[in-house]
Amino acid sequence: MDLIDDPQPGENAPEFTVGEISGAVKRVLEGEFGRIRVRGEVGRVVLARSGHMYFDVKDDRNSLACTSWKGQVSRLTVRPEEGMEVVVTGKMSAFGGQSKYNMNVDDVVVAGEGALMAMLDKRRRALEAEGLFAPERKQPLPYLPEVIGVITSPTGAVIRDILHRLRDRFPRKVLVWPVAVQGKDCAPQVARAIAGFNAMTPGGALPRPDLLIVARGGGSIEDLWGFNEEIVARAAGASDIPLISAVGHETDTTLIDHAADRRAPTPTAAAELAVPVRVDLLAWLEGQGGRLMGAAARGLGQRQQRVADLARALPSKDSLLAHPLQRFDLASRDLPRALMRGVERRGGVLGAIAGRLRPQLLLGRIAQGREASAKLEARRGPALSRSVALSRRGLVDVSARLRLPGLSRDITRRKEALAGLAGRLEAASKDRLAREDARVAALGRVLGTLGYHQTLQRGFAVVRAGGAVVTTAQAAQGAAALEVQFADARVNVVPLAEGADTPTTPVPAVPAAPAAAKPKPKAKRAKPAPPEQGDLF
Repeated sequence: MDLIDDPQPGENAPEFTVGEISGAVKRVLEGEFGRIRVRGEVGRVVLARSGHMYFDVKDDRNSLACTSWKGQVSRLTVRPEEGMEVVVTGKMSAFGGQSKYNMNVDDVVVAGEGALMAMLDKRRRALEAEGLFAPERKQPLPYLPEVIGVITSPTGAVIRDILHRLRDRFPRKVLVWPVAVQGKDCAPQVARAIAGFNAMTPGGALPRPDLLIVARGGGSIEDLWGFNEEIVARAAGASDIPLISAVGHETDTTLIDHAADRRAPTPTAAAELAVPVRVDLLAWLEGQGGRLMGAAARGLGQRQQRVADLARALPSKDSLLAHPLQRFDLASRDLPRALMRGVERRGGVLGAIAGRLRPQLLLGRIAQGREASAKLEARRGPALSRSVALSRRGLVDVSARLRLPGLSRDITRRKEALAGLAGRLEAASKDRLAREDARVAALGRVLGTLGYHQTLQRGFAVVRAGGAVVTTAQAAQGAAALEVQFADARVNVVPLAEGADTPTTPVPAVPAAPAAAKPKPKAKRAKPAPPEQGDLF
């Protein structure tokens, strides 16, 4: 038998290489099936860094590997999620290197409305668990926004309905951000529009909206599916500007309705939520103004009545001022007499003080001070001379006995110190004499001020009896002899006996005591001589 047997007779099976059979299988798959649709449940989903998406579509027993390339992923209407019932469209292909076949998917749709609603409910629960729909995240709508941003299609009836309703109720500035409201471009464009309005800065070229409205008309669940995408719901929840969702009709509910700050059943209702009715506001303001004026008038009337009541309760000005005026009249009538009594009382006190003054005592103290100053001056010179002579003789004796250089220097210093002391003693003596002279002069000025001699120069006289001052006529009648002192001399007189009509011969005049020395006054304008006084008695 040969080492290599020939094929058995009758066998005509073709022989292929691995590459040939792999290529044949690929051609059969791609040529036989072409573009097909496959329905199933989405299994695992993997989005690679390259942007390609890999997922499985399976049923109870089988699984089909699917691939969407990077360019196809961005155009998918529905992003496959695990557990989603979908219908995928694409072409079959095989990979010979791994002996695998798969389907290149370029479109994914949800298989039936029930599957869509199940996926929507699952997505809603996940976002709700994150707190995206929490009530505390909702913002209050501004009462009267200046600028309203509308995110919708610029060509549909929705924008016309919104503008018309705003114009009827309360015209406002409107900024329209055009977007696709269905299809695969809807969700990313709406999300970018919400973020774009929030990115606008106040005071820029375009005013930043105070309120946003996301609007679309009614449609099927597939038409409204773009507003159920997660990116739209998250953009609405992250908006710093209050947002009203007005997607579909009243029975339609999307994820953006849960994430928005307020939901409107229709776009027209969104416009009504955005602004109040201007006519109603004006009527309300007019009513409030009337109420305010009425309240002000009533309050003013009540206060006027209160003031009138208080005015009637007040006493008249005459009754209020009667008692003070009476006291004023009494005080005015008693004032002159009180002033006269005060003047008389103070005059008596002044006369008594003047009678007790003794000018001789002041003159004696001045004379003593001058004598003491003269004695000190007379003794100062000889005392200094003797002290200096004694010190000099002592120094000469000591210097004669001590010839050491150190003692000579000490003697020189002591001589200088002694000379300084002598100068200080002389200066102190002169200063003491100057102070005594100033004190004597001050006492002289006081004597001139307090003495009565200036008064005698104006024609007055002092009457004494027995050395005491006589101040009343009764005291003068009772005295045996009187002494009358004038400015230049004193005159002794005897008062007339009661009933006598011949004056007693006056006693010879006694010169008046000289007045205290005082500085010579400055020359003044000559005054007229006073009239002759005449006999006092």
